[in-house]
Amino acid sequence: MTQPPKTTLHFQGEEQRPLIAIDDFWPDPDALREDAASLRMAPIGPHYPGVRAEVPPRLAETMRRRIAPLLAEHFGLDPAPAVSEAYYSLVTTAPGDLAPIQRLPHFDGVERGRIAVLLFLGRGEQGGTAFYRQRSTAFETVDASRLGRFRAELEAGVQAHGMPEASYIAGDTALYERIAVQPARFNRALVYAGNTLHCAYLPPAVVLSSDPLAGRLTLNLFLFDD
Repeated sequence: MTQPPKTTLHFQGEEQRPLIAIDDFWPDPDALREDAASLRMAPIGPHYPGVRAEVPPRLAETMRRRIAPLLAEHFGLDPAPAVSEAYYSLVTTAPGDLAPIQRLPHFDGVERGRIAVLLFLGRGEQGGTAFYRQRSTAFETVDASRLGRFRAELEAGVQAHGMPEASYIAGDTALYERIAVQPARFNRALVYAGNTLHCAYLPPAVVLSSDPLAGRLTLNLFLFDD
C-alpha cells in the first residue's frame, strides 16, 4: 500500500529560507525509474555533471499541481509558477573530470519566484543536496541586487585561493561554508528557492553509473513564470 506523503519544513542558515522535504512523494516511483531508463539521456548544458532526458510535460504539470498548496503556504507563491524545465538527471561525471564551474555551489536563477523541485529516485547510498553560504558576503541566496557583488567576490576569491581541485564538494571550502545537508532518500522530494546556493552532495559511496536503474537518478523540476 502506498504511504501518504510526509512533509517536513526546514529553515536553513542565517537567512532562514524555507525548504520542504516530502517523503513518499510519488505514488509509483518505480514507474518513474522505468520511464527514465526507457529514454535516451544526453548532456544538456555545461553545468550538470551528467546526462539528462526531458520529463513528459503532463507528468511535470501534475507534480507542479501537487506542490502548489505548499508553495502558496510557505513561499507566498499563489498561483504556483509554471514549469520552465523538467528533466530526469543522472550523475555520470567522474570527480577528476569535473569542469571548473561544476566544482562550486551554484544557483538556478536570481528571481525570487523561481522554485526548484528535486526528487530522489536512486536506490542505495545517494548522498543528498548541500546548501552553502559565500564566506566573503555571507550570501546564502543570490537575487538581482546581490548578483554583481557575488560575482566580484567569487572572482576575487578564485584569484586568492585558486579553483577547487577536481572533485565533488564535500564540505566547507575557502570560499564557501556549508550550512545544511538534506539527505537523499528514495522517493523524497526537496522543494526550495532556486536562488539558493546549493550543490549535489556526493560522498565516495555514491555509485556513478550510466544505468538509470543503478546510478544516482533524480527528477528535477524547475518552476518560473517569465
